[in-house]
Formats: sequence, structure tokens, C-alpha cells
Amino acid sequence: MISNSPPSKAWRGRLLIVLAAVMWSMSGFFAKAPWFDGWAPESRGVLLAFFRSLFALIILVPMVRRPEFRPAMIPMTVCFALMVWSFMTAMVSIPAASVIWLQYLSPAWVMLGAVTILKDRVRGADVRMFLFCIAGVALILAMELRAGGNLPATALAVLSGITFAGVVLTIRSMSDVDSAWLITLNHAATVLLLLPWAWSSHQTIQVSAYVALGAFGVIQMSIPYIVFARGLRRVNSAEASMLILIEPILVPIWVYLAWRHHPSYDAPQWWTLAGGGLIFVGLVQRYLPAVIRNTRRRFL
Repeated sequence: MISNSPPSKAWRGRLLIVLAAVMWSMSGFFAKAPWFDGWAPESRGVLLAFFRSLFALIILVPMVRRPEFRPAMIPMTVCFALMVWSFMTAMVSIPAASVIWLQYLSPAWVMLGAVTILKDRVRGADVRMFLFCIAGVALILAMELRAGGNLPATALAVLSGITFAGVVLTIRSMSDVDSAWLITLNHAATVLLLLPWAWSSHQTIQVSAYVALGAFGVIQMSIPYIVFARGLRRVNSAEASMLILIEPILVPIWVYLAWRHHPSYDAPQWWTLAGGGLIFVGLVQRYLPAVIRNTRRRFL
């Protein structure tokens, strides 16, 4: 990764990462869309996860250059399939803001796994991030329990963050493997693992909805990964972690702008916004100092 790129290249890298985050943030827009109302709510999450990965493969497969097998790819693909299934199932059941912020607990789970499994050294900023994130999810879960909310869907959102951390940790152990191969393998495994459930629960929807599914897989999933990977060549990981925080901020905004007049629209509760704010503060205090240090080092 290039951390001392010239200013012009660094800015191009930042723009690419922001673009990737904006495209990722459209997950709620697609998941909450009325185009898929023909699918039963209990099976919609599986079907969305299945078709999104299926269409994403169209773009990703031609990009693979060095396919290979390593044992760590088994838990990676299982975690990825669980992640997309739990994320999409939660997304169709509870407000998008709740899902995306609970998934953004993943850096805290990554830190916990890196310390306990990989024996990484823990820093004060890591501990503060973990405490802020846990406080945020505790607030959301406690208020959902008190309000009689959809706790199973909320638990799935938390699971999506835990399994996302599993994906990150396993990919981290294979940093020398072709990244296009890893993400292609993840989506291919998701298609295969979800195929039995998707096949048994598939129901007919309008042809136009399949066009939307294609856009879901290509525009929201595969292209952003390509754009993000190119941006990382010019921007360090701490700055990239800060820039992609645009995603959880935009997710509920897209849903509100597109579907607020639809009968199924469910506005986020105050505790979701407050809990998400705690998670946001934890992530910012973890990554912002490194961004400031790198910026000073580049220009001094």
C-alpha cells in the first residue's frame, strides 16, 4: 500500500474510496425497495443475498488472475456467506440505520479477534473504540428489548458485524493472495451455500425487479470493491477507514429519500441514532489521529 503518494494521487485515491463508500451505501435503497414485495418477508433476505452475489460474479470472475487454495479460505467463505445472509435478512426487517451501524461494530470485533487470536498488541485507542462500540450496541439492544422490537433481526445485524470481522481477519492472513480471487471466491461460495434455500423459497417477481437485482450486485457490490482496491493503492488504511464512514451515514438517507412515502418505511428510533453516534465516535477517535499524523508527515 502506498502511504506517501504525491498529493494529486492521494486525492484521487480519496475520491475513489469515497465513491466506493457511496455505492456501498445503496444497500438499504435496494433492500427496502418495493420491487421485491412479491417475495415473502421471511425469505426475502436469503433471496436478495443470493441474487446480489450471483450478479456480482459477472463483473468479478473476469478479474481473477491468480486462483489458489489455502485452508483459511474455508472459514473466510463461511463467514462471508453468513455475513451477507444475516445483513440482508436484518435489512428487510428493521430500519436500515440499525443494521448498518450494528454491522459497523466489525472493527471492534476485529480488534478483539486480533488481540486474542493473532496476539496483536492492544492500544489505548483500540480499547476506547471497543468501549464506545459496545456502549452503542448495548443502548440499541436494551431499548429494542424495552420497546418490544424485532430482537431476532437486531441480533442478525450484530451477527453480520461479527462475521464481517471473521472475513477481515481471514483475509488479513492471506494478504499476498489475489484480492479479486478472494472476493470472487466469497461470492461464489455464497451462491452455492444459499442455493438450496433460494431454490426452495424462490417466488416469481416482475422482470424489472431482476434488472434491479443486477444493479444491486454490480453497482452496489462488485464495482465498489474494485474502486476501493484501487483507492487503497494511494491512501493508507487509517484514512480509508475514516472515509468509508460515509457509508453508514448515507444508508438511512438513501432509504428516507427513496421510500419514505412507501407504507413499509420504518424510520429509525432515537436510540438507533444515539447508539450509532457512540459507534461513530469510537471509530473516529481510533482512526482520526493516525490520519492527522500521516497528513502532517506528508506535508512537513
